[in-house]
Amino acid sequence: MLEYSHQLQVKMSTMHQEELKSVKTEFIKEDNENMSDPEPCRMKHTEDPEEQRDLMEVKEEREELSEVKEESEELSEVKEEREELSEVEEEREELSEVKEESKELSEVKEEREELSEVKEESKELSEVQEEREELSEVKEEREELSEVKEESEELSEVKEEREELSEVKEEREELSEVKEESEELSEVKEESEELSEVKEEPLFHSKTFLKKRRAKKSTTCTQCGKSFTKKSILELHMRIHTGEKPHECDQCGKSFRRKTNLKEHMKIHTGQKPYACQQCGKTLITKCNLELHMRIHTGEKPFTCDQCGKRFLRASHLKSHLTVHTKEKPHSCSVCGKSFSVRQSLHTHQKTHTGVREYMCFECEKTFITAKCLKLHQRIHTGEKPYKCSHCDKRFSQSQHLKRHERIHTGEKPYKCSHCDKRISDSSSLKTHERIHSREKPHTCDQCGKSFSFKSHLKRHIEIHAVEKHITTV
Repeated sequence: MLEYSHQLQVKMSTMHQEELKSVKTEFIKEDNENMSDPEPCRMKHTEDPEEQRDLMEVKEEREELSEVKEESEELSEVKEEREELSEVEEEREELSEVKEESKELSEVKEEREELSEVKEESKELSEVQEEREELSEVKEEREELSEVKEESEELSEVKEEREELSEVKEEREELSEVKEESEELSEVKEESEELSEVKEEPLFHSKTFLKKRRAKKSTTCTQCGKSFTKKSILELHMRIHTGEKPHECDQCGKSFRRKTNLKEHMKIHTGQKPYACQQCGKTLITKCNLELHMRIHTGEKPFTCDQCGKRFLRASHLKSHLTVHTKEKPHSCSVCGKSFSVRQSLHTHQKTHTGVREYMCFECEKTFITAKCLKLHQRIHTGEKPYKCSHCDKRFSQSQHLKRHERIHTGEKPYKCSHCDKRISDSSSLKTHERIHSREKPHTCDQCGKSFSFKSHLKRHIEIHAVEKHITTV
């Protein structure tokens, strides 16, 4: 726009100069014509001074008129220039308005872009919120699953205890029957001695005795020799040997030997927990589970180890503990041959071969084999330390860490070496100590095949390989 205004000014100046030249040329022509006229020449030579004055005045007037004309022309030109300038100014104003409008439009565009970005961010935020809600739902579902699994584990333990109790009851019934039979036999002997003169009565008593003996034989297990009072109980017992499980769950397909076990199992699917603890409000599926749970509050531990005096809440816990003393490990892994004293330990071990890690931490995405391991790991993030030392107020995240710590105060060393009678405070230290006697070297170097008794020695050895590699590369 500035260039255009400058060009206009240049054009106007050139036009003004051309017009001035044209006016000058016209004036010169008029003077020449006047000079060529013979009358004025004559008048110049007239001797009358007044006429000469008049002529001079006329000339002056003409000159003045010509000047006035020129000035009027100049004024008209100035007016035109001013009009052009005013037009140029209006155009400039319009251009400035156009610029301002373009700026506003650009600002509007930027605002629209910002709004679109804000909308996209809001969409992303909504998606993130939905994902978080989904994650929270997944967390809740996993927690529920872990609770169901724990409950199923508790149920399996309760079932085992019930089976043990039923076996104990059956044995007691058998003992009572044996006592009754022995009493009856003694009575038969007495009667036979008293009625030795009569031949028919001892035969009758012997027949009844034989009937009882035959009945007993008919209720005896042919596999393990166990005897039962009723044939129906024997039939249930035989399912242990045959592996028959006729009662199947229509929800998950799991089978059971007894109908009562299936009924208890169905409560897991229905979510029915009719038995509530009055101390902490926890709800449980069966009355037996509630009784077991109440022992946590009362501190009752009715099952005592006859080897070391340790007490337990459940019979299954005592049973698994006794394998520590007997060193019996009946459950062996089919993949690596490692043996375990408890079947549940075997199941958890087998997951290391299959690679199944169904429990995941949502903080660091680390996966675990069992729900218990996940709970212990989550305490690292939460900083929870529920176990407090009664001697020095130090807190721990795991109960076993607290027990190991309290032995520092009490001086207790419950683990004894079977080779040198040395006593040790924790089981892991006992295992490492016994390797001195057994010369077991479970930790093998994957680079040179050398074996070590302790993991720390293997780590130190691997560092030597790392240094050698560095030297060779240099």
